[in-house]
Amino acid sequence: MPIVLAPVDTELMVLKIVANQDIKRHLEDLGIIVGSKIKLISNSGGNVICEIKEGRIALDTETARKIFVA
Repeated sequence: MPIVLAPVDTELMVLKIVANQDIKRHLEDLGIIVGSKIKLISNSGGNVICEIKEGRIALDTETARKIFVA
């Protein structure tokens, strides 16, 4: 499921990223790679706030829809 549909405050694993190479590279720079753990903190107002490793990042909805988690 895309991370925008995931339950809040649940640790998830990134299964795949469906995006072009530029976006994938940007997400990798942020620490979002296949197999990494990610936690959805908030999903409101058009932005998604995630906790990755020990930091928090905000993603726009369009980018967040390209990250599939389980």
